[in-house]
Amino acid sequence: MTSAVPPPRTDAKPDPQPETRPEAETERRTEREPETREQRGSRRSIAAALLLGAVGAALALLASRQTWARGTASVAGGDLPLTAQGSDVTGVPAALAIVGLAALVAVFAVRRTGRALVSLLLMLSGAGTAAAALLGARDSAALDEKAATASGDAAATIGGLSHTGWPYAAAAAGVLLLLAGLLALTYGRSWPAMSGRYERDGSPSPRKARRAPDPERPEELWKALDRGEDPTREA
Repeated sequence: MTSAVPPPRTDAKPDPQPETRPEAETERRTEREPETREQRGSRRSIAAALLLGAVGAALALLASRQTWARGTASVAGGDLPLTAQGSDVTGVPAALAIVGLAALVAVFAVRRTGRALVSLLLMLSGAGTAAAALLGARDSAALDEKAATASGDAAATIGGLSHTGWPYAAAAAGVLLLLAGLLALTYGRSWPAMSGRYERDGSPSPRKARRAPDPERPEELWKALDRGEDPTREA
């Protein structure tokens, strides 16, 4: 006797497991590995040093192009107003600002002793910028030279001398560079370094395999020869 009830199926597939999204895995990993106090301090010191160094260098360069002193020179037609820019008084702040900016970038390209030396260079650049700006804040030599040229009298001096606040702005810029160097010297050991070829564990990163040149395209063969490769070798 044949039963009308079909036998139960045993080949039913199990319910698929929900796929794990990469974002969820990253979130779980982040929850498991909270940022340490040292990492937060290192990140904040990097941001502070970059901000102080960039603002200090930019302010020093800006101040060097502004008017630092004003006065008048006695000429045949009367009094001639004259002005002196920061670059006329002294070129030290602008030059040291460029040196300091380069040192700030170089801090991340070197390690250990080299980083300490570059940090010291950044500090010295800031100290030199501030000192040169303060020394030029009351200087009248640049205007005296302009007065002698305008009047034709080598002994002529400037009259009605007055100074602006830009020399003190340049001095403040030097202090910012000095603070950036101090941060780099104090916390630089924990800062990461730029590396284009090596990973964090010190092992060389794998190079991308080059595609073999197409023998029917002569320009690719010449490019391979310029790179020192053998275009006839199989990839």
